[in-house]
Amino acid sequence: MRHLISSGSSFEHDIGYSRAVVDGEWVFVSGTTGFDYASMTIADDVVVQTEQCLANIEQVLREADATFADVVRVRYILPSADDFPACWPALRGAFGKARPAATMIEAGLIDRRVKIEIEVTARRSR
Repeated sequence: MRHLISSGSSFEHDIGYSRAVVDGEWVFVSGTTGFDYASMTIADDVVVQTEQCLANIEQVLREADATFADVVRVRYILPSADDFPACWPALRGAFGKARPAATMIEAGLIDRRVKIEIEVTARRSR
């Protein structure tokens, strides 16, 4: 059974994607930024952005009946690899128990204000 989850962003419609796709026991969460979707604002600080990314992902996982403990793969994308170590405490807080397979990629992002984007795959254990 396939279920699509939306954040309500116009980009999802314009580009043709979903915030997340639940397919059976699998949950695929699209790259998620540190935008506060309620106010459509983004902090300048990479750590604050990371914390907001994680809050956004946690909300999607909850809607998919999953948690950070179910995450099996995570990808971090940052325009500057130098910013990555500052994010580690927040990332460890979210993923430290599950210890998913992880990749960090240094790449340009579509919005220059974005300092980190996080994508996860989870396998629901329920």
